[in-house]
Amino acid sequence: MRLRTLPVSIAGVITAVGFAISDHSFRWLPALLCLLFAMLAQIASNFANEYYDFRDGLDRAGREGPRRGVTEGDITPGAMKHATYAVLGAACVIGLSLIHWGGWWLLPAGIVIALGAIAYSAGPYPLSRHGLGEVAVICFFGIIPVNLTYYIQAETFTLPVLLGSVAIGLMGANVLIVNNYRDADDDAAVGKNTLAVMLGRRSVLAIYLINGIAAALLMLPYTPWAITAIYLIAHGCLWNFVRTHRGAALNPILGMTAILMFVYSVAFTISAA
Repeated sequence: MRLRTLPVSIAGVITAVGFAISDHSFRWLPALLCLLFAMLAQIASNFANEYYDFRDGLDRAGREGPRRGVTEGDITPGAMKHATYAVLGAACVIGLSLIHWGGWWLLPAGIVIALGAIAYSAGPYPLSRHGLGEVAVICFFGIIPVNLTYYIQAETFTLPVLLGSVAIGLMGANVLIVNNYRDADDDAAVGKNTLAVMLGRRSVLAIYLINGIAAALLMLPYTPWAITAIYLIAHGCLWNFVRTHRGAALNPILGMTAILMFVYSVAFTISAA
């Protein structure tokens, strides 16, 4: 399930809740369902990544990152494939319930999200293997969940929420950047063209730094300056650690980048309340 990365999907929903609270349109039940949907969709995407990367020979035993269950023989490929689509199906059931608040136009949006969860690792053009993983994260963990969660509560779209959704997407992309920065050598060896492989470690390290700063600036008009300052200091410390370490030493930083994103979203929502 890759629990250390789940704050990425949670943070988007919490941020939308913060905007809804500030606009006096918060509704707890649809917000909770959005949270469950987002988490299940991410878990399904993680399962799909385990299965399809193993199937296509892109994960190797003894890799620098966290242990991959299928690759290491802890779970059969068939069981992982069944788990992928079972969890995705559960997400879709919850997503269908949101039509009650958001209307039938949410159905095609949900289909796009479900396809995106699989297209990240599979299909004729897997996004994660063509340098588009970070773009996918910005869309599917930032722009889409923040705006849709807010809409389901407030029944409208606003510019502040759009800017906030891009900010959350940039923060989420940084989690993937750490993952791909760490795995650049392994990915290059098996032909997996992540952004780190295509641009090099130095470039994606600069993108990591810029993403965090840009996210803070986008949210600055809606966030107390103290929260922004603390976030930027923590972000700078994480960037420096990534800059000075390699391999398995980066595993904790991946989780800490996700936790920083989560804590920022909670602090924003508390300040809105």
